[in-house]
Amino acid sequence: MTHDFFKVPATKAEIEEDDVLMPRFGADGLVACIAVDAHDGAVLMLAHMNAESLARTIETGEAWYWSRSRGELWHKGATSGQIQRVVEMRVDCDQDALLIRVEVGGDGGCCHTGRRSCFYRNVALGSGAGARLVPSER
Repeated sequence: MTHDFFKVPATKAEIEEDDVLMPRFGADGLVACIAVDAHDGAVLMLAHMNAESLARTIETGEAWYWSRSRGELWHKGATSGQIQRVVEMRVDCDQDALLIRVEVGGDGGCCHTGRRSCFYRNVALGSGAGARLVPSER
């Protein structure tokens, strides 16, 4: 999927050094986006954007994602009040992942489970397959 909003990358040097956003969407038309709290840096969620949701995010200053489970655009917080106001957006070196720093409206939650962060469990390392999950201290 392409969007007239974005230039199509031509060379590696252009992707890594140019001053124009040229997102490298995967075969599924998506790019990963990590949302972190703008004030304390806590990782809140990982979601995906297609060209349209990325363009809407840039244009509105609020986070829009592509819901893989529902197959539709998703304005984060439109029904819950947990609108994510984007304070800063970064792209990684090869432009296939995004990081957004957000201020969250409503009750400040981001996870559909009612928690602030979707990353509320730690994986017990060193235990191999079937690793245990333990509540995060954060």
